[in-house]
Amino acid sequence: MNLYDFLIGPFVQFGFMNRALAGAIILSLSAGPVGVFLMLRRMSLTGDAMAHAILPGAAAGFLVSGLAILPMTLGGFAAGLIVAVLAGLVSRFTIQREDNSLAAFYLISLALGVMLVSLKGSNVDLMHVLFGTVLALNNDALIMIGAIVTVSLVALAMLWRPLVAECLDPSFLRSVSKAGHPVHLIFLALVVLNLVGGFQALGTLLAVGLMMLPAAAARFWVRSLEATCGLAVLIAVVSSYFGLLASYHLSIASGPAIILVAGAIYLMSLLFGRRGVITNATRPARHRVA
Repeated sequence: MNLYDFLIGPFVQFGFMNRALAGAIILSLSAGPVGVFLMLRRMSLTGDAMAHAILPGAAAGFLVSGLAILPMTLGGFAAGLIVAVLAGLVSRFTIQREDNSLAAFYLISLALGVMLVSLKGSNVDLMHVLFGTVLALNNDALIMIGAIVTVSLVALAMLWRPLVAECLDPSFLRSVSKAGHPVHLIFLALVVLNLVGGFQALGTLLAVGLMMLPAAAARFWVRSLEATCGLAVLIAVVSSYFGLLASYHLSIASGPAIILVAGAIYLMSLLFGRRGVITNATRPARHRVA
């Protein structure tokens, strides 16, 4: 087998590989920047909780019309928004913090979603919803992911300055503008929207991986926000490509393979990045990067 057959051949010969790569690359364009903002806002685990929160809505769509894309997408988006709003209301009107209420609601959502899928579907259907089937993406799924990414990128461009301000100094933004709370809610909606797009390919349990791992890895290499977002997108694309290659050549599950490649890049960045463990350990103390 020559290099062309190994690296490019699978995507040329097989339509399902081509569509899987296209879907993963499109999703990476918005998942990377959204993950960066989640990380900077110290909401990384919130993304994981929201990924579980969309499950009952997706399961309800599955009960109504099987594995049809639109009902599962709309159901997942609605469920995620409901959980986000409920968590915000609980934190506002009770003594409980938002992260605590999110944890409670996501556990309820996960159990409810699994139960709903099991009522009508088989173990195969449950695995499809939980872990996705990126190799089964069709043209309708690609259109849906493309629409989600387009909306996300436009919204991020419009909200860029208040999002950055809230990351740096939330109290300052609240003192000079009333946009803080609406921006927070819109950003949570963008997180849910991207998770809904991601679950078509990676399932509800792994969709957040394409957001957070590239963002966390990029942070070890660059300092500016724009560069971090760009590098996160690049890492997500590279992870998708090599993850799909590993899936094809090694006959392993495609979604976990993509996330494991992203995890390997994160570990390498953690050790060898410009702000990584080894680099900081070998640099004189006065030159170390914080």
